Amino acid sequence: MQKVSSTRMELLAKKAQIALAQQGRDLLEQKRTALMREFLRVADRVMAGSDALQQSAAEARRALARAEAVAGTEAVRSAAIATRGELALDVQAANVMGVRVPVIEQKRVARSALGRGYSLAGMSVTIDEAAAAFEAEVDSIIQLAESELRLTRLAAEIQRTSRRVNALTHILIPRLIAERDYIQMALDERERADHFRLKRVKQTLQRKGV
Repeated sequence: MQKVSSTRMELLAKKAQIALAQQGRDLLEQKRTALMREFLRVADRVMAGSDALQQSAAEARRALARAEAVAGTEAVRSAAIATRGELALDVQAANVMGVRVPVIEQKRVARSALGRGYSLAGMSVTIDEAAAAFEAEVDSIIQLAESELRLTRLAAEIQRTSRRVNALTHILIPRLIAERDYIQMALDERERADHFRLKRVKQTLQRKGV
């Protein structure tokens, strides 16, 4: 324990520090509880999004297999080259209980048959179905990515908050309490010593008849 001044002013200061540290710990615990609720909510969304992505991916693979079987691999490859394009995403940040989390704003990837860039003349409908299936898969990927990024940020903040709670609970507050008790004990000892000296002085004066 570091050397502390054994005065009543210091005792009052330690009591105030303990109250402030305990208040801070309680607020952090409330924040951690709120973060955990949000974490579980987002985790449910991630699980649902993961299931949706698996279904979309499976459907896209089936649609691709149908297209290759009906139209041929070369026709599918030619359509894929023709329909290439950029995917514009606008990534913003939102504040969730003090945590900055990403918000991905996007236009739906799905396009009309005329908007995919290939000629419809002589094009098998299975190719168009495969294109739509893969666009749906990309939509699912982007939605899941936002939720997973949010989950990661929340998990990191929960860990930071837990470390601060543990530091207050197991290090700072016990040290302040020990210092408070040390000061209180020193003051009590001093008070008993002063009382004893006064009693001895009174007895001495009485013997002298003063």
